[in-house]
Amino acid sequence: MKAHPTHVQSESYKWLVLTISTFTFTFVVAIPQMSLPVLFDEISAGLGLSLVQVGWVWGAGSALGILVGLIGGPVGDRFGPRRTLAVACLLLGIAGAARGLSNDFTTLALTTLVAGFAQWSIPMNVHKACGIWFPKEQLGMANGVVSVGMALGFLLGALLAATVFSPIFGGWRNVLFVYGAVAILFGMFWWFSQEKAGVEDLQSSQVITFRDAIGHVIRLRNVWILCIATAGVSGCVNGMLGFLPLYLRDLGWEPAIADSTLASFHAVSMLFAIPIALFSDRVGSRRGVLMAAALLIGIGTGLVGFTSGVLISAAVLIAGISRDGFMAITMTGIIEEKGIGARFAGSAIGLNMSLMGIAGVFAPPVGNWLAKFGTGLPFQFWASLVFLGFMGYFFMRPTAIRDTNRTQAQN
Repeated sequence: MKAHPTHVQSESYKWLVLTISTFTFTFVVAIPQMSLPVLFDEISAGLGLSLVQVGWVWGAGSALGILVGLIGGPVGDRFGPRRTLAVACLLLGIAGAARGLSNDFTTLALTTLVAGFAQWSIPMNVHKACGIWFPKEQLGMANGVVSVGMALGFLLGALLAATVFSPIFGGWRNVLFVYGAVAILFGMFWWFSQEKAGVEDLQSSQVITFRDAIGHVIRLRNVWILCIATAGVSGCVNGMLGFLPLYLRDLGWEPAIADSTLASFHAVSMLFAIPIALFSDRVGSRRGVLMAAALLIGIGTGLVGFTSGVLISAAVLIAGISRDGFMAITMTGIIEEKGIGARFAGSAIGLNMSLMGIAGVFAPPVGNWLAKFGTGLPFQFWASLVFLGFMGYFFMRPTAIRDTNRTQAQN
C-alpha cells in the first residue's frame, strides 16, 4: 500500500522533469549557442576577428565535446542525470559568462572551449532523463518535446540576440553574462529536483565503470552507424548556421532580414519536430524516417549555395523542416537499441556527441575557408557531409525493439 503513492508521484512528476528538461535546452543550451552567429558581426568588430577565426570560435565549442561525450555519458550512467545536469549547468554558467571578458581571439576561443565542455554534457543527460522517466511508447514523444525546446531556443537566440538582447543589456558582453546567470539558475533547479522512485537505489547497487560502459557501447554496430550519420548532419547544420548570417550580409541583405532567415530555419524545425517523432512511432521504422529527414537537410543546405533572393529562404526552410525531428528520432533510436536502454543511454548518446563534436570542430572553419574559392562552396561541402553519413543507413540492421513491436502488431 505504501508503494502506490510513490508510483503516483513518479507518474505525475515526470511531466515536471520533462518541462525542466525542455527549458534547459531552450535557455541554457540553445539560446546562448545560436546567439553567437548573429552576434559575430558585433564580436568580430570589437575583437578584430577574421572570417576564418570566426569559424574556429564557432567550432571551438564542439572541440571538448569530443572528450566530454566519452566522459559525460558514463558519468550520467554512474551518478544519474539529475546530479550531472546540475553540475553541468553550473559550470556552463560560469564558463559561458567568462566569454564576456574576452579581449582577443585567443581568450574568446579558450573560454568558448571551456563552455563547450559543460554544454556538450547536457543533451546526452537530458535524453537519458527522458529514457528513465518515460516508457518506450512515450519516449519518441518525450524526445520530440525536448527537441522543440531546443528549436525554440535556437529560434529566439537567432531572432533576438543581436536586435533585442544586445541593445537592452548594453552589448554582447553583457548578453553573455546574463546567459551565464540563467544557466546557474537552472543548475539549482536540477539540484533540488527528485530522482525517479527506485532509480537512485538501482544506480548505487549497479555500479557501471567508465571502461565497462564505453566497452559495451562500442561493440554495437547500429550505434556506430547512427553516430556517424548524425555526425555528418551535425557538421553540416553547425557549419551552415554559423556562416549563413555573415553570408547573407555579404550579399547585401539587411541584418534584421538575415537574422530572421536564420530564425526561420529553427521555426520550421520546431513546428515539425513532434509530428516527425510521432510519425516515426506510428510507422514503426526509425531508419526510414531518418533517411528522409537527412536528405531534406542535405538538399536544402546544398541549394542555399546555388540560389539567390527568396529562393535562399526557401532552401533554408527545406533544410530546417526535419532538423530537430531528426535529432529526436536519432536519440530515441539509440536508446531503443538492444543492449542500450536507459541504463547505457548516457554512454551511447555520449559516443554520438563525441563524433558530433569532431564534425562540429572541423566543418565550420573548413567550410568558411572554402568561401574564398566561391561563396557557394561552403554549402556544397556541408551538404556532402550529410550524404556521406546517409550512406551508412544502408548498412544498419533493423532495430530490435521496433522489430519486436512490429511483429507483435502483425500477430
